[in-house]
Amino acid sequence: MPHSDRQVVVGDRGRIVLPADLRAKLGLERGSRLLLRSEADGSLSLLPYRAVADSGRGMLSGLAPESESMVDELLAERRREAEVEARD
Repeated sequence: MPHSDRQVVVGDRGRIVLPADLRAKLGLERGSRLLLRSEADGSLSLLPYRAVADSGRGMLSGLAPESESMVDELLAERRREAEVEARD
């Protein structure tokens, strides 16, 4: 979707109304949650929460080696502990 500039006015109690056609294009409905981010240059960004969540997916995937499942590792550890307890 191409970027477009729109003029909006800060109204009563600091409210800003997003134009209806823009809300429709972005799939925003009453109750949609957005993240308001202030940038270093003084500009503002509005991000749908779904976009914020999508950007965080997979962030931690590189921390664990792909060759071993953490679940498999935990199960193996528990089995070893159970064997030691059975011998005692």
